Amino acid sequence: MGIWALPSEVDAVLRQFRTCELTTLSKSGTPTTWPASARYLPEQGRFLLTTSIGFAQKAFNIRRNPKVSMLYSDPTGSGLHSPPAVLVQGEGVVSDQFVTAVEGLEDYWRETIFGRQPTTGFFSSNFISRWLMDWNFMRLIIQITPRSILWWPGGNFTQPAQQIQVSHVEAAY
Repeated sequence: MGIWALPSEVDAVLRQFRTCELTTLSKSGTPTTWPASARYLPEQGRFLLTTSIGFAQKAFNIRRNPKVSMLYSDPTGSGLHSPPAVLVQGEGVVSDQFVTAVEGLEDYWRETIFGRQPTTGFFSSNFISRWLMDWNFMRLIIQITPRSILWWPGGNFTQPAQQIQVSHVEAAY
């Protein structure tokens, strides 16, 4: 259990879902959504994502406007049956430097990148692939601090959402 008092079924979604839909706001204020793999860090009160410098638009958007949301709506591969749909609304921060090594992010790479995206292991094991796609391994770190978490039991969006306001926790980025 982390610093949030979440129902066990919501906690399970945040721990076991393979992907979420990350939404940021573009320069014009238009919501833009991408599939993303986020690592749930309840003991730190935040979520960890990375993005390749080759696909940095989400990082640009977050730097311009930190308001983000992550919708966990597709249980494929999670092993959960009839889980709630979970919406996390919060603020994102993007690191000023990009990382080129796994050091310090071992758990993220093992569980989130290689565990949830197995083809990454195939491409990263091949020297030629790593050389041709080195930009994919140069990553910006995104930290998301939730402000509210909403969920719909059984993923039923026709019912009102249940909600918890997440109290502000100072986290070291």
